[in-house]
Amino acid sequence: MRALPLILSFLAALAIAPSLLVFLREDGHLGRNWRSEELPTPLGLLIPSAALVALAPLALLHGLFDADTLAIAGLYFVLPVAALGLADDAYAGPSRGWRGHGGAALKGSFSTGALKAVGTLALALAWSALTQEDTARFLLAAGVLVLATNLFNLLDLRPGRSVKGFVLLGAGLTLGSLDTGPLLDLGLWVGPILVAGWLDLRERGMLGDTGSNVVGAVAGLWLVLTLDVTGLAIAVAVLALITVYGELRSINALVERAPGLRLLDSLGRVHRA
Repeated sequence: MRALPLILSFLAALAIAPSLLVFLREDGHLGRNWRSEELPTPLGLLIPSAALVALAPLALLHGLFDADTLAIAGLYFVLPVAALGLADDAYAGPSRGWRGHGGAALKGSFSTGALKAVGTLALALAWSALTQEDTARFLLAAGVLVLATNLFNLLDLRPGRSVKGFVLLGAGLTLGSLDTGPLLDLGLWVGPILVAGWLDLRERGMLGDTGSNVVGAVAGLWLVLTLDVTGLAIAVAVLALITVYGELRSINALVERAPGLRLLDSLGRVHRA
């Protein structure tokens, strides 16, 4: 029974994906990818759409979801983060990165990126306040959620990179803890992420901020549900270091320079002459 959210959301994503891609393309919602080709975006809209479609029959099953389960599953965190990402996809200006968005906000300009950053922090603090029992976990969990959400957005510069990072992180956490509980608790999101990730990898569409932010939000939740206080402290430090590097240098250039990372990054990707 615990695997039902994962199964239903995965099937819902498979069913919705073709029509969503047609809708995005025919309605002119296109963006240029790293090859300067126009692709439907934001493909990441598939993730909350499939999760909500799956949630309806799941909620009808008496006792499957209660308030605590919904909080753990991140429904109160992931859906608003998706909305913030969608706003950024639709109305983003030229500013990029925390420095760019922060600078725009300080100059008095309205920035969807700044809104997304402040909103994600507020949502992370609220979710942590609802679910974490002590002050240390409250602060560390919020930090992990904010940093992971932003980091997976930084990773989304090549097809499939963000979701590959998500899959590797999830596999590492599951194998390291020998606990499938967090995977099943987040199954409502994991199923659609896998479908959207495959379509992104095969360049059928682009995740956009809507998708990459949701992937990062769910990755952050997975870390929080798996790690103890020490593990969360280490996660905050690692995520912060990678984020600072990504803001000051180029993660993409780092991947291209490292043969192992470059090979992993290219697996499954469409190769064109």
